[in-house]
Amino acid sequence: MYRNLVWLPLATLIGLLSAFSAANASDEATTAIGPAEVISGVTAEVMSVVAEANTYFESDPERYYREIDDALASLVDWRGFATAVMGQYYSRGKSLDQTGRQTLKAQRDRFAVVLREGLIQSYAKGLLAFGGAQMEVMGAEASPESTRIASVTQAVYGEADRVYTIRYQMGQYRDGSWKLRNLIIETINLGEIYRNQFNALAQSAEGDLDLVIDQWNATIAQQAEDLVRD
Repeated sequence: MYRNLVWLPLATLIGLLSAFSAANASDEATTAIGPAEVISGVTAEVMSVVAEANTYFESDPERYYREIDDALASLVDWRGFATAVMGQYYSRGKSLDQTGRQTLKAQRDRFAVVLREGLIQSYAKGLLAFGGAQMEVMGAEASPESTRIASVTQAVYGEADRVYTIRYQMGQYRDGSWKLRNLIIETINLGEIYRNQFNALAQSAEGDLDLVIDQWNATIAQQAEDLVRD
């Protein structure tokens, strides 16, 4: 079970991101597409992407990684994601002088690159393993706090009749596009896991954020391996 819980949500995340460019062709088109439609559309598209990748991955895996990487920018605000994961360690910038804030922003931007690279390199293969899974969007629910925040629920039918429930937490940006902010599968909140991990590493490093960033991908990869062995 742990193996599935590790690979499925992150693999699905990457597939979702890699396919989003098809639904984000223009500002006008994006504005007309709601969060549930985005998930439905990209789910169908990602099945096509994975099917094609199976024909060339063994001989040219870099093509697969490259196509995912090229598409990620269409959906994710990586700097925003990095800011959220850094949490209190980024918000403390308000108390810093101009030089300190510039240093912190540079660290945040570097962390955004590290997050991006880590997801692609560590979990893109997992997407291929779940390429045949059946997925069904169950609906979208608007947040009571804002019409620009919504949660889309999707059922993923795995092996042995196992059904996973995934919630995509979406946010609408000024151009009208809906972007993924967080992913929750069953009771596993990836955003919280990453934020807690960053806090733990930062405490161990006595606040040395450069060291945390340097260690990030290796730490996450090791944790994934540990869960798979369990």
